[in-house]
Amino acid sequence: MSTPATTVASVATTVDARGQSCPGPLVSLAKAMKDASSGDLLELLATDPGSRSDVPSWAEISGNELLEASEGEDLYRFLVRKV
Repeated sequence: MSTPATTVASVATTVDARGQSCPGPLVSLAKAMKDASSGDLLELLATDPGSRSDVPSWAEISGNELLEASEGEDLYRFLVRKV
């Protein structure tokens, strides 16, 4: 569930939703997306396992572009570009 890494320098906003349970990470990401400009890259950090399916589904439904989804030990990281 990983694609080539994007440099942190290109991330406009990091949404730290670690410790939040569903639907917290998705709500935090959607809120940050409202304040972002078209083309901005947002990074979501989450510990909720539901994020693995929620974020890709939300990106598709909302029309935003999921560029990367990766997971490490107890951490899920997503990079989403606002369209």
